[in-house]
Amino acid sequence: MGGSLRVAVLGAPGVGKTAIIRQFLFGDYPERHRPTDGPHLYRPAVLLDGAVYDLSIRDGDGAGSDPSSNGPEEGPDPKGWSLQDTDAFVLVYDICSPDSFDYVKVLRQRIAETRPAGAPEAPILVVGNKRDRQRLRFGPRRALAALVRRGWRCGYLECSAKYNWHVLRLFRELLRCALVRARPAHPALRLQGALHPARCSLM
Repeated sequence: MGGSLRVAVLGAPGVGKTAIIRQFLFGDYPERHRPTDGPHLYRPAVLLDGAVYDLSIRDGDGAGSDPSSNGPEEGPDPKGWSLQDTDAFVLVYDICSPDSFDYVKVLRQRIAETRPAGAPEAPILVVGNKRDRQRLRFGPRRALAALVRRGWRCGYLECSAKYNWHVLRLFRELLRCALVRARPAHPALRLQGALHPARCSLM
């Protein structure tokens, strides 16, 4: 086993947080949006450069309740998982919604303010979802990417959960950053896919 990592996928309602996670884990996309009923926790294993890592992927911003089952894949978000305990963050916004970008800006500030003094900095990847609606975007990609990378000192990437475009790359970049920061001498890592009890995807 390679170890374990806690990842939080956060953002305003309707930006596609759950859709991104489900594309990564199951390769499916819900055509009709259904609001997530409270924060959820997914527990996949991923194969990264020949080593298996256990991930805990939190979907949602609020505090959850105790898990109702010990299933390996999905359940309510466990009580007590705070921002301070998270190893890496995905902050999702809708490229057609400036309000969702402002929401991400506030989230980033909140993460910085709640990080304990002396604790290692957790990587943050800002993700612009719904790239398939490029013509309706509220601002140019290059300007937003420059702001996030230079001003916020975070990673930046755009994806389309609907068409599964850059979804794997999103998690590969995030996990690579998290593991390299945890182990600076670690060699370059390659995300090969998510492993499930009934299905194994190698990429």
